[in-house]
Amino acid sequence: MIWRCLNAVWQFRRPFRISPRLALKAGRALAICALLCPLGAFAQISLLTAVDQALRNSTAVRIAAADVQRAAGALSESRDVYIPTFAVGSSVGYSYGFPLGQPSIVNITSQSLLFTFSQKDYIRSARAALEAAQHSLADARQQVVLDAALDYIQLDTDRRRIEALDDQNGAASRLAIIEQQRLDAGVGTRQDLLRAKLVSAQLRLKRLHIQDDIEEVQNRLAHLTGLPADSLLTEPQSIPPSPDLERDNPSPLTATMTAMNTEGVRAAYASSRSRSYQAFGDARQSYRPTVGFGATYSRFSEVNNYQEYYRNFQHNNFEAGLQINWPLFDASKKAKERQSVAEAARSAAQADQARDQSSENIVLLQKSLRELAAQQDVAQLQNELAQSQLDAILTQLNNPVATPGATPLTPREEQQARIEERRRYEDVLDAGFEMTKAELSLLRATGQIEQWCASAAGLPESKP
Repeated sequence: MIWRCLNAVWQFRRPFRISPRLALKAGRALAICALLCPLGAFAQISLLTAVDQALRNSTAVRIAAADVQRAAGALSESRDVYIPTFAVGSSVGYSYGFPLGQPSIVNITSQSLLFTFSQKDYIRSARAALEAAQHSLADARQQVVLDAALDYIQLDTDRRRIEALDDQNGAASRLAIIEQQRLDAGVGTRQDLLRAKLVSAQLRLKRLHIQDDIEEVQNRLAHLTGLPADSLLTEPQSIPPSPDLERDNPSPLTATMTAMNTEGVRAAYASSRSRSYQAFGDARQSYRPTVGFGATYSRFSEVNNYQEYYRNFQHNNFEAGLQINWPLFDASKKAKERQSVAEAARSAAQADQARDQSSENIVLLQKSLRELAAQQDVAQLQNELAQSQLDAILTQLNNPVATPGATPLTPREEQQARIEERRRYEDVLDAGFEMTKAELSLLRATGQIEQWCASAAGLPESKP
């Protein structure tokens, strides 16, 4: 197929005239090559690319962006009530006898609000609602960044765990062969052989579990990024180092101040202000006047015989004036005021609840960092100890030295040491991922996850 494609291109470059049939064949060959070549490729993407694709493809971000547009439209609507409206209509018709309606060929009307005590509060409420929607959009972006980064790092960690398990399984298979040979030679026991086979079976089962986890993470990452799940490959070098975070116990005041600067809490308090302005505006609807402006132009016709019944009939008519409404009693507005006050109180309580929950989450995450760091140190030391023991065994096997009273080492101990070293290496990977997960979660709780991801690539932070 590729040869046909190249041949068609070469024929195309020849100086003589190309036949339509040859051109069609060349076009088909090029199209088939273009379609077939990418089929075997894998989508190896960096962490920054995965996060960027997730932000572009995320349904949560699109929903939050639509909420921002809706809030912006509501703000414009609340301000545009002062702009006069214009409408054109007509009520042409025939009547017999005394005319019953306006015989207007065309009429133009205009209306606008001039003054009300409540409208400024409604505008403030709409502006606060827009601010809340913008903070919610930023909060949704940060959550998507966290989800994409954690899935990406977990996928890379699981792949390294698979490699470690393959090494363990190879050592376990060799250990089973050694135990079988020892049993056949009469120097081993069947229990030792069964233990070796059990280790191999457990490793295969663990590999199946990790492979299922990989497929699950790939599906989640595919839904986030919009890329094919079965072709996602990570770039380990694109994962930035863990952020340097403060691991001391924060004071409640410091945690509260940090929580107040997060996007989710800001959105909650902006929504609370919006409800408060709405309630204040509804309270000022009663016992206060509303002033409006109206104007109408009508072009009358003679079809309805108005000129026979009215002495001063004229075709062009115009009127303009102010409409003043002073409500004295309106039970429905009073009920609406009580409803708005209750919603404002509820929104204020929800904002305080969001602040307290965020503060408590920050404290818990910072406290967990110390414990996870200690676990990571323990896992690292155990892995180094296992590696040291493996190196000692390999040295003794390669350079056997007779030690009085010492039991000589055998390849059986070598395979057991290799299994132990790889198992400790898995513990290091698990501890490292849990530590990274807690650190990124803390960055998410403090509102710094997106800045960390952008600064890790040396790029400016993207704006929502």
